[in-house]
Formats: sequence, C-alpha cells, structure tokens
Amino acid sequence: MKKQTVQGLVAVVGFLAAVEVASGMLQGFYSPIYSHIADHLSITDGDLNWFEAAQLIVSALCVPVLSRLADLVGHKQVLLLATAVTAIGSWIVAFAPSFTTFLIGWAVQGAYVVWLPIEVAIIYRMTAGSGRQGLLTRRSAAILVGVLETSVIVAALTSGALVDHVSMTTLLSIPAVVVTLCLLMILLGVKDLPPTSTGRLDGAGFLLVTASLGLVMAGLIAVRLEGPASVIPWLLMTGGVLLLVPLARHSARLEDPLVDVRLLASPQQWPIQLTAFLFGFSVLGAQIPLSTFAQTPTSLGYGLGVDSERVSILIAVYVLAMAAGAFSLPLWSRWFGARNALVFGAALVGTGYALWLPLHETVLQAQLNMTIAGIGSGLLVAALPAAAAAAAPEERTGFATGMTNGVKTIGGAIASSIFAIALASTGSIEDAEAGHASLEGYMTVWAICAVAGFAAAGLLLLAPKHVFEGAASDDDAVPAVV
Repeated sequence: MKKQTVQGLVAVVGFLAAVEVASGMLQGFYSPIYSHIADHLSITDGDLNWFEAAQLIVSALCVPVLSRLADLVGHKQVLLLATAVTAIGSWIVAFAPSFTTFLIGWAVQGAYVVWLPIEVAIIYRMTAGSGRQGLLTRRSAAILVGVLETSVIVAALTSGALVDHVSMTTLLSIPAVVVTLCLLMILLGVKDLPPTSTGRLDGAGFLLVTASLGLVMAGLIAVRLEGPASVIPWLLMTGGVLLLVPLARHSARLEDPLVDVRLLASPQQWPIQLTAFLFGFSVLGAQIPLSTFAQTPTSLGYGLGVDSERVSILIAVYVLAMAAGAFSLPLWSRWFGARNALVFGAALVGTGYALWLPLHETVLQAQLNMTIAGIGSGLLVAALPAAAAAAAPEERTGFATGMTNGVKTIGGAIASSIFAIALASTGSIEDAEAGHASLEGYMTVWAICAVAGFAAAGLLLLAPKHVFEGAASDDDAVPAVV
C-alpha cells in the first residue's frame, strides 16, 4: 500500500474520530443528569423513558434507510445529513421550553446511530485494493471504538461535575456545540467517494415498517393513558404486528428490499437477531431507570441517594466493564467456542440484572451488579454483529450486521415504553408528589431485563453451532459499538 494512501487513511480516521467524540458525548453526557432534566421540565422520573423510546424508534428507522441511501448517493453526503439532523435535534433539546418540544428534539437526535456504520464503510472502501483491507478496517475501527468509549466516560464525568454550577440550558448546549463542529470536520476531512449502488429506496417497505412500529408504540402509549383494561391499546398493538404479514410478502417480491424478511427468518439468523432484540431491553431501555434510581433519595426507603457527579462515576465503571468484555471476546471465544461465548455474555447480563432484585441498597452493590452486566453487554456488543455476518450470505453481510443494531434499538424502544408504564405507578402519595417512581416499578424493570438476558442465552443455543465458526474468534477482531 502506498505511503500516500496510508497517510490519507490516517487523516480521515482522525477526522472521523471527532465524530465519535460527538457520539460519545450524546451517549454519556445526559445519563448523570436525567433527574435534573426531569426537574427542569417539571415531569416525573418515569416520564423520562418516553424520551428514550422516541429516540430509539427514530434510530431503528434511520439504520436501514440511511444505510441504503449511502450506497445510492454517497457515504459522505449521508454522514453530513445525519450529523446535520442530529445537530438540529441537539439544539432543540438545549432550548426546549416544554416536555413536547424536548421530546421532538430528543427523537430527532436519534439520527446519530448511523454514524459508525457509515464511517466503517468509508474506511472499508478507502482500503480497497490494498491487500490488507480487512486488517486496516479493523484497526481503524478499533481507534474509533476506543475514542467512542473514552468519550462516553469523559462526557458523563463532565456533565456530572457541571450540573450544579451552570444553567440547564447552558449545560445542554454543550453536546449541541460538539455535534455542530462535527459538520465542519466532515466537510474538511472526509473524502467524497462515488456511490456504490444504483436503483431506488424501497419506499413501500419503509412505510410498512414505520406503520408497524408506530402502531405498536401508539398502543404502548395508550396503555399508559387508558390503562391495560382498555381495548384500544391492544387493538393498536395487534394491528402493528399484523402489518408484518404484508411487509413479508412485499419484501419477498423484491431483489433488494429494505428489510430482507426471508434472511431474518432463516434458522441461522433469527436466534441471533432475536437475541439482539432482547439485548436492547437492558443495554438501551434500562439506562434511564438505573440513573434515576441511583439519584432517588434514601429517605424514601430505597434508592442510592447519590448526586450527579457520583452517578457519572457509576456510568464510567459500567462503560469500562463493557470495554473489558468487548476486547476480551477473542479470549472467551478461544476458551468456550464462538457460540458459547455469546451464551456466556447473555447469561452475565441476566445475572447482573437479577442481582439487582436482592442487592440494591448500597453503591457497592450497584457497582457489582453493573460490572457483571457490563462485561456481558460488552461481549454481546462485540460478538453479535460478527455472528450475524458469519451466518449470512456474503452479499448480505452488511444488511445482517446492520440489522443487529436495528432490532436492538427496536427492543430498547419497546422496553423503554414498558418501563415508563411500570415506573409511572408510584408506591405512595409522597413518592408521587416528589416525582419518584416506586421500588416495585424498578424491581419490574430489573426482572424484565434479567428474564430477557437468560432468554437470549437460551435462544442462542437453538442456532446451528456451525454458523458461529469464525465469528469473533479472530485475534484481530474489533467490537462494533454503536
């Protein structure tokens, strides 16, 4: 590979690393200050879960559409588009005067989920013909993942340290400024490569997916508003599930559908994709409840009673545990085998959340629980995309890998809605007046995450063992974190 090409790759990776700084900012900055955001908007802790649900739905819809659009119009153009949309959402969040406005801004921020897949695609194309395309892509991705994980920790520590010293508008403007600066970085430093595909977007498939997810989410919202005894929520959710039938028929008629239902339903893929869906419950849906529980005052008889700065430290411990799990994947795969390493990771997630049920009274117990769950989560984050790629035809590896992220975000969105309903029920009048969720609500969250983790471990055992061969067993393997 020519020295000039290597230098060009190093420069591009440096500019893309700035984008991952912004991604880490969005993923880590808000977690320690969720309770402060609730106070700022005059809402309850349970209502915060609707923000996460809305953003995850937008993220789930963005992945297949923007990934396909990148092939049609160019990766740099879509990276700029996604960054611009994320910046707009971040500024709306900073200056939102109400719950509704904040919800809209928070949802629009979900466009950032496509950043890392597009960045990896850019690097992969730049290294074509080098003879070391896979190796250079993995090493470049390692740098981006390292920057992302470091940025999550730094962002969490920053917001926790500043929340009591600046106004909420000023504090929330920091991520908006960082994301806005990324636009300049992309414009100056990312090479403009020609499109790789011709054709058009599967508009009908997108509409069917959107309608299905929309009806399911509307049903979950209706449960919160009308109560579980009402018929309306169940009719809405049933309608959303039934729309999967015309989606499957539509996809079967196309050579390049937005959602390849036939591939996802294959014996090699569905256990992996369903595992990713269940994994979304804990890794995405449970983050707000964990933050608000940590900041619940102990005078209520539960909660950890810590401030935002201490919450940021807890988050740092969790992220470090995830990093340890992700980067130790080759070791676990060598010891247990590729499939059993995933089973082990899912079981650790289930164990970590199950431990919350008896152990939730001290910060030390919380750190133990989240360290165990974090190691398991890191293993799954690293291994699921590789497993999906190994179990897919060569021409559909990109789709299969991307869908692990898509279904994970859908699982997180649905879980966030369920958790919002569970946490809306307070244990006493005093809890309700203070805006705190009940201990019973938190116990429900932990129990659901534990069951999801153990169920995922069982599902992985149903997949044919041979499809995991080569997945995440390479010493050079690099986790794909989004």
